[in-house]
Amino acid sequence: MNQIDNEVFRIVRAQIRVLEPVPVVTPFQDATMGPFNRFGLSVLTIEDESGNIGEAPVFNTYINILEQCLFPILFHNGNASYSKLYYQLYWSIRNEGFRGQAAAVLGQLDMALHDLASRRSGQPLYRYLNAPRNWTNMYGSGGGTNYSLKELETEVNLFLEAGASCIKIKVGSHFGTRMNEDIERVKFVRKLAGDGVQLAVDANQIWSLSQTLDFIDKTGNLDIVWLEEPMHSAAYAEIEKLCRQSAIKIAYGESERTAKTFPALVNAGVAHLQPVPTQMSGVQEWQDVRDLALKHNLDFSSGGYSLYTASLLTTAPEDWPVEYLYSLMHGLERYFMVCPKWENGKFILPEIEGLPIRIDWEYWQRNNKIMIQRTWTKKEVEKYEPSVNM
Repeated sequence: MNQIDNEVFRIVRAQIRVLEPVPVVTPFQDATMGPFNRFGLSVLTIEDESGNIGEAPVFNTYINILEQCLFPILFHNGNASYSKLYYQLYWSIRNEGFRGQAAAVLGQLDMALHDLASRRSGQPLYRYLNAPRNWTNMYGSGGGTNYSLKELETEVNLFLEAGASCIKIKVGSHFGTRMNEDIERVKFVRKLAGDGVQLAVDANQIWSLSQTLDFIDKTGNLDIVWLEEPMHSAAYAEIEKLCRQSAIKIAYGESERTAKTFPALVNAGVAHLQPVPTQMSGVQEWQDVRDLALKHNLDFSSGGYSLYTASLLTTAPEDWPVEYLYSLMHGLERYFMVCPKWENGKFILPEIEGLPIRIDWEYWQRNNKIMIQRTWTKKEVEKYEPSVNM
């Protein structure tokens, strides 16, 4: 049983604030999306009757899921234990599906509940989760397909200077049509990084099976530690064929929203699991994938909003890292008064209650940097009140 299971949450207010996007370090593109020139953050804040708050990043484009499915249950079940509350929240999104964004939004609300619970207990979230340490390894992620060689070199050198023991770059240039360019870029980064640093590549699902095998054949001497999502993430039969033939470890999981799909990936031969805490349907779901990887002796990493999700990686083995997509994520740090510090290839978590992030809301309000602000109370969601309370 987890510490949170018997907690009771009497929530009286919820708020979403959308912060003004900030410029990225380097305009960023991958195989199937971009270029990203600016990147933003939306935050869900929940408050209980004693004034305790919990916060987590949230997809603000799915407010209807919060308003019609989740908030009515959250506001009207103030006597239920967390385990019972989460059970009802979980099943409220059944008709939205457990593999889409409704599940991710549920997980974001769940992260805010964990933040609230650990704040009111006076503990950092990593301690609340009984983690053995206050740090996690990180790996430097970036290398957009649109980067020049000079931009690649600048970013790789930054990662090396910060002590990263693993670097990941994007491949699948021009929607997967210029593999020769991809291979030259991988060779370039391998030479820059040297033999003592791991190198991973991410194709963002753009290639076919034959293209992926061609890439593997042509890069076999470059010591690639994992090849991430080279084909469509729902093509399980093709993924299984790839894993049987690949000399490189294959990584999947970022597109999943529930732990229940990961055994199928394991059975297909995926050797590196990558659940994203801010996109899974709850902290326990992420922990279930962590435990699955441990059971099968698989590799494991997590990304998403890494400064938030680093707390969960402290509960995993020391060599399992959090991804830091530097070009996009670094700009968000201007929002934070407090956040994890990147030192010698690790994120060191601050000794503050809850998640390791504090936003200076007064500053952003005073400088008109909050683009959207929406608040809900119990009264405002009464029209969606669930017919059965616990």
